[in-house]
Amino acid sequence: MVAFAANSVLNRMALAGGAIDPVDFGALRLVSGAGMLALLMRLRGRRIQLRGPGRVAGVLSLLVYVYGFSLAYLALDAGAGALILFGLVQITMFAAALAGGERPSAARWAGAGLALIGLAWLLWPGSVPLSLPHAALMAAAGVGWGIYSLAGRRAADPLAATTANFLLAAPAGLVVALLAGSEIGSATPAGLGFAVLSGAVTSGLGYALWYAVLPRIAATSAAIAQLTVPVIAMAGGALLLGEGLSLRFALAAALVLGGVALSVLGGRR
Repeated sequence: MVAFAANSVLNRMALAGGAIDPVDFGALRLVSGAGMLALLMRLRGRRIQLRGPGRVAGVLSLLVYVYGFSLAYLALDAGAGALILFGLVQITMFAAALAGGERPSAARWAGAGLALIGLAWLLWPGSVPLSLPHAALMAAAGVGWGIYSLAGRRAADPLAATTANFLLAAPAGLVVALLAGSEIGSATPAGLGFAVLSGAVTSGLGYALWYAVLPRIAATSAAIAQLTVPVIAMAGGALLLGEGLSLRFALAAALVLGGVALSVLGGRR
C-alpha cells in the first residue's frame, strides 16, 4: 500500500512543477516497470510467456490505469487522486466479488462502511476543490486498476502474468506517447527520475509483491486494504508537497484504518 501511495506522490511531484509531460511519464513508467519485472524473472531463472488467459484484459486495463492516472494528476492533489482511484477500485472489486458469489461477513461489510465514511469525511464536497474532467480520468484509472487486480487473482503465476502485461503494454505506451507528440526531450532530470522510480520500484516491485499476495486473500479484503492508500498518499503529499494536513485528516484516517482492521480481522479474537 505504501508503494501504491508513493506512485501518487511521485506522479504529482513530477507533474506539479512541469518536470515532464504526463503522457511521457506514463510511457516511461511502463517501460521501466517492464524492465524491472523482466530482470526479476531472469534472476529467478524463469521464462517469460507473453501469451496467457486474460492477457488482453490485463494489458488494456493496465494502459487505462497508467494514462488515466498520469493525466489526472495534472490537476489533482496526491491524496485526492488516490481517494478517487481506490474508491473506484473498491466499488469495482466488491461488485465483481459479489457477482462471483463471494459473500462478505457482517464484520467485513461494517468495516468497509466505516472506512468509506472516513474517506467521505476526509474529502467532503467543498473542502477540497476538484477538477471534474481530471476526477473522471482518475475514476477511469480506478476501474482499470480494479479489473487488473481481479485478473491478477485468477493468474496461476502472478509474477509471470504481470511481467507479460507490462512487456506488452510498454510498446503500446510508447506508441501512445509518439502519437500524442512526445516532449521527452524537454523533460528535466528530476521528471525522468520520478518516472523511472515510479515504474521500476513502486510499480514493478510493488506490483510483483501485490500479485503474490492477491491469490491468498479474498477480493473484498483486497479492496478494503487498498482504502488505506489515500490516507498514506495524503500524508506523503503533506510532507513532500506541502498539501493540506489537519485534525480532520487525522480523525478521518483513524476511521479508515479502523474500518480496514475491522473488515480484515472481523471474526477473529
